[in-house]
Amino acid sequence: MPTQINLEASWLSSLQEEFSKSYMQSLKSFLLQEKETNHQILPKASLWFNALNSTPLEKVKVVILGQDPYPTVGHAHGLCFSVLPNVKPLPKSLLNINKELYTDLGIDNSHSGYLQPWAKQGVILLNAVLTVEAGKSNSHQNRGWEVFTDKIIEIINQKCQNVVFILWGSYAQKKGVSIDSRKHLIIKSPHPSPLSAYRGFFGSRPFSRTNQYLESVGKVAINWKLK
Repeated sequence: MPTQINLEASWLSSLQEEFSKSYMQSLKSFLLQEKETNHQILPKASLWFNALNSTPLEKVKVVILGQDPYPTVGHAHGLCFSVLPNVKPLPKSLLNINKELYTDLGIDNSHSGYLQPWAKQGVILLNAVLTVEAGKSNSHQNRGWEVFTDKIIEIINQKCQNVVFILWGSYAQKKGVSIDSRKHLIIKSPHPSPLSAYRGFFGSRPFSRTNQYLESVGKVAINWKLK
């Protein structure tokens, strides 16, 4: 845990109590131990809360749930599925997201995997686990991050209205089981990974469905096009 928690004001107000709870103290101890034993933690500490810092609570329109950060050095920057600019080749799940976006809305983002512009428009790209050891997928699972991100989902569910929750794959769908479908739109499909994309992710049209819903409730649609 960074010594100084730099968290956007609306999120800090809603989450402040979490940082003193025992699970978070345990997580902090684990991360400090990882650092002291020279294990490289990804992304860098200043980007652990990038998903929240990019999208204040009152501006949340869409939530996309991921699992944990990319373990490849130079890829992760605190937004699920997103990679830093100039990363090539793109991760395979991200390639499939771009393919579906092109099929769905005719938008070609094959040149980029940097999804920060989506976050600035109200799309929370939230991993269930916010850190990982370089080179080791899922290495920080069950250390406490899942409890913290469950709380984030609970806050959005309770405090926001008419949010689109995009749940790709069984992991995200289990994590989103408590979302109130009476006040939010839940879009479910298989995961965009090469293992499951052809089982129903392709053709699911999450981007157009999201925008149709947002416009139907008087919100501005997301511009999914990346520069």
